[in-house]
Amino acid sequence: MVEIDRLEQLARRAEQLRALHRGREPLVLPNAWDAASARIVVDAGFPVVATTSSGVSASLGWADGEQTPADEMFAAIARIARVIEVPLTVDIEAGYGLAPAQVVERMIASGAVGCNLEDTDHAAGKTLRDPRRQAAFLSAVREAAAAAGVKVVINARVDVFLRTTAGAPSPIEEAIRRGRMYLEAGADCVFPIGVTDEPTIAALVDGIPGPTNQIASFRGGPGVARMRALGVRRISFAGGMHRTAYEALRTRVGAVARGEDGD
Repeated sequence: MVEIDRLEQLARRAEQLRALHRGREPLVLPNAWDAASARIVVDAGFPVVATTSSGVSASLGWADGEQTPADEMFAAIARIARVIEVPLTVDIEAGYGLAPAQVVERMIASGAVGCNLEDTDHAAGKTLRDPRRQAAFLSAVREAAAAAGVKVVINARVDVFLRTTAGAPSPIEEAIRRGRMYLEAGADCVFPIGVTDEPTIAALVDGIPGPTNQIASFRGGPGVARMRALGVRRISFAGGMHRTAYEALRTRVGAVARGEDGD
């Protein structure tokens, strides 16, 4: 049971996070994966900590893509929340098969006030969920959050660009259609993941009537400055920071294995 004072604190942080999606500047999120990396983000002056599911999963010894048991994921989130005093938004993939009320309960208990929820159906072999089904799920999460007293910020991930087959038509219109449905269902931001070119990003910003999220420098795509110019309101780095840190570690450990100092 979350104490009343703690609920009030989390409710304030949720509203702070929501407001940052509509500020003068975009919300920039260098994603963390554990308590130590979260502290680095806060110490650098960022007003929010966001997790990366791939980084958290890897740090726990699991593959990304809902392979991590929900108990382990939320325990890791709680460890991050314990060491920071800013809003925490978490990538909880498609919700690990939990019911909407359970998603909200586990988030609030762990100290998170925002989440990514994607429309990939992992149980069905990484296919796209029917958008009406996903919209109903998001709406139920929104209702459960309101009932719990913490109006968590929902970043609705749209996975059509990840699931497009070779030779298929551009998924832009489908991404916009899903984004509009998810906003109507109560999402605060739409995350059409997997986009690398500026014209598509601009079309999504123009076609989705709410804040959008993109990954900076994704597969050679635009960085933070260009994303800002294109009107993207939430700019994250996904697992990029985690991969950079671990590649540096891999390089140094390899040097030591070769008999070098590793400096």
